[in-house]
Amino acid sequence: WALRVSAPTRLTSAVEEDKRSSPLGEGDEHVAASGAAGGEFDPGAPPPFGLAEIRAAIPKHCWVKDPWRSMAYVLRDVVVVLGLAAAAARLDSWLVWPLYWAAQGTMFWALFVLGHDCGHGSFSNNPKLNSVVGHILHSSILVPYHGWRISHRTHHQNHGHVEKDESWHPLPERLYKSLDFMTRKLRFTMPFPLLAFPLYLFARSPGKSGSHFNPSSDLFQPNEKKDIITSTASWLAMVGVLAGLTFLMGPVAMLKLYGVPYFVFVAWLDMVTYLHHHGHEDKLPWYRGQEWSYLRGGLTTLDRDYGLINNIHHDIGTHVIHHLFPQIPHYHLIEATEAAKPVLGKYYKEPKKSGPLPWHLFGVLAQSLKQDHYVSDTGDVVYYQTDSKTNTSAQKSD
Repeated sequence: WALRVSAPTRLTSAVEEDKRSSPLGEGDEHVAASGAAGGEFDPGAPPPFGLAEIRAAIPKHCWVKDPWRSMAYVLRDVVVVLGLAAAAARLDSWLVWPLYWAAQGTMFWALFVLGHDCGHGSFSNNPKLNSVVGHILHSSILVPYHGWRISHRTHHQNHGHVEKDESWHPLPERLYKSLDFMTRKLRFTMPFPLLAFPLYLFARSPGKSGSHFNPSSDLFQPNEKKDIITSTASWLAMVGVLAGLTFLMGPVAMLKLYGVPYFVFVAWLDMVTYLHHHGHEDKLPWYRGQEWSYLRGGLTTLDRDYGLINNIHHDIGTHVIHHLFPQIPHYHLIEATEAAKPVLGKYYKEPKKSGPLPWHLFGVLAQSLKQDHYVSDTGDVVYYQTDSKTNTSAQKSD
């Protein structure tokens, strides 16, 4: 029972989605056509295409999962992680440690992405292989594999929905204004949002309750309890390994070798996942009620260019097609995206090209945190609004 679950139990199929989103009524068809063809483009209008049309545009080989290729990426990343740790420990120089922390934290993030593919079932067609590899990779960086996998499944099944989305979802105005000063500060002021992931694992986001470690949490179905127990036990085992190494090597050595890279990994995870859904120069819609659909929610996600990091973190920035079709392996996402662009049209937002390192995205992140505070308590198509009082007080303090 520890191995039997690796892929989401059920995802919306293209056929089901097309029944809701493709056969538009006359009014919707007019809105979609006027938004996508003439006049000003409305990103919140129903698109004039369905999931099946996007799927048909993607070459068939892009859907093929190669477990040998996937394992080769795992081997590559593990060898790099061990090599970096061995080199840093041997050199033990303060000229080297900052470089090691940046590099190793990025590699921890790469390991997470491969475990993420295991959770989607895009790593291989073998559920046991996905579960074993996912547990090893995620536990090594203190992520409860099944707990996170299941909540991430919820995110994909409800992306773009104000109330039901799971990751970096918007706060309704009433909830936002009920937050105490410290909670708002931690959520919207750099660098605190870049350290949010461990807190999210234990307590989720404001307005939601539950823990990724508790098998009785409302995050999970009753038949998933054994999976959560397995992942929590694996997480605790890794904590025990780290405690033992700390006893043998000393706390300072372990902080340098593992602790600091772990928080660099957390910063990568929080920044990348936030920027998948925020910070575009044009406001992106969020949905409620009948206006939401799997397709329309997926089209609010964003691709990002990370320069040299694209290959290191397995092209996770190529995110729109991943959200619509999470079963596509990461090594086919770029080709699948290029094939789908003619269908997506203006609903696809071309990412700004990065230099070798994506320094520009820190500015995008900071600007979005200043502007994207809450959405209206009412309405089925809503956009982020800015708390002018918060910005005014921040300007005065500057």
